[in-house]
Amino acid sequence: MEKNEFSVLIVIKHLHMKGLTPKEIKAKLDNVHINVAPAFATVYNWVNEFKRERTSTCDTPSGRSLEAATPEIIDKIHDILTDRRVKVSLLRVQAYHMT
Repeated sequence: MEKNEFSVLIVIKHLHMKGLTPKEIKAKLDNVHINVAPAFATVYNWVNEFKRERTSTCDTPSGRSLEAATPEIIDKIHDILTDRRVKVSLLRVQAYHMT
């Protein structure tokens, strides 16, 4: 995350804490941060995150951690996929036991 993006998130959090709506926050950002103002959807999503009591303004990656894709798990998946007759239900069971 770049410095400008981080500062905009702090402004969004601050304005949300002051009680402004996402629409009002977007209007203020457009007036002040002309070149780096995020889209309304971004403002809306971050306000919702702060409503859910999120305190961090760091943009964390979504989904599984990078540790989930270890070389051992990749090798197991390749071994499973070499058999074309494997059923989806079997893949689910084997994937569950890998984690």
